[in-house]
Amino acid sequence: MSIKRKLLIGIIAIGALPIFAQDRQIKEEGKTIFKPHWFMQAQVGAAHTIGEAQFTDLISPAAAVNFGYKFAPAFGVRVGASGWQAKGGWVNPEQNYQFKYIQGNVDLMADLSALFCGFNPKRVFNGYLFAGVGLNHAFDNDEANALNTRTYEMEYLWQDSKNLLAGRIGLGCDLRLSDRVAFNIEANANMLSDKFNSKKADNSDWQFNALVGLSIKLGKSYTKTAPVYYEAAPAPVVEQPKPRPVVEQPQPVQEVTVPQAIKRDIFFALNSAHLQNDQQAKIAELVDYLVKNPTTKVSVTGYADEDTGNSRINMKLSIARAKNVADALKAKGIAADRIAVDFKGDTVQPYSIPEENRVSICIAE
Repeated sequence: MSIKRKLLIGIIAIGALPIFAQDRQIKEEGKTIFKPHWFMQAQVGAAHTIGEAQFTDLISPAAAVNFGYKFAPAFGVRVGASGWQAKGGWVNPEQNYQFKYIQGNVDLMADLSALFCGFNPKRVFNGYLFAGVGLNHAFDNDEANALNTRTYEMEYLWQDSKNLLAGRIGLGCDLRLSDRVAFNIEANANMLSDKFNSKKADNSDWQFNALVGLSIKLGKSYTKTAPVYYEAAPAPVVEQPKPRPVVEQPQPVQEVTVPQAIKRDIFFALNSAHLQNDQQAKIAELVDYLVKNPTTKVSVTGYADEDTGNSRINMKLSIARAKNVADALKAKGIAADRIAVDFKGDTVQPYSIPEENRVSICIAE
């Protein structure tokens, strides 16, 4: 056969390969699914208490810290503490005074972006609305008690401290910086008893807050499902010529005993790769099996729980867990070439219960 003829046959064979190759076609794309999670907020800003004085004269510092749980894409709850300083004004003679307060709050939150535009963990702007109640503890009211009121008696003047219920409502937004951190802007209004600023006006006292800070998610807020593929079409059947029957002489049957594979799960404590005493019996069972069956090998795969830590820490944990189990087997006399070590971090979750994914899975066969 000439070189040109061989080259032509090779080109035809290579060109025919794509006919038989089949790409996996996606039937349904993977989905991003909301995951309930805890979060916290730290905020600072300014407060304004409505009173008989210039607007700027009644501005005071404010701060808040909140912890919450988002149980649905569009809804969550939070508890927190806010406060610092409030101010009031006296008209005649014109005088301003300040006092301190701290307020515990419970709020129901609605994520307006998710409510009207759907869940999207990569969205930059996420607006929210909230409403709630609070318990206000006011104190350090010495300046109000020292006012020159020209013999007028302040009916609602209080000393030492005062506890009042509050109703509150507000708007805010989170500007996404990363999957877990967002820049937070919030404005809220608090309706309190007329006694809050020590003056009687026959209506509620109002205090407004404008705050900025950070919102931090204390866990993963979403998961992704794997895509669904169409089943591959079966390869064409090529009929082969039937071979001539060959009469074989019967051979003596030799019984071959194949050892049955065993699987042992070596569990670990939270954020630990240390082998616990109650897992040593499983190590001993693996060693006994490998000693009795010298042709077998063992695979050791480390895992970590995705609900705790982060991807980098969980990968280190899974490596250490697999290595420590392998070292324990080597210490019992098992050769290194009979041990295969692997690790998955939190990328694979073999079990549905989070605590059971803090594990090294050992299969000997």
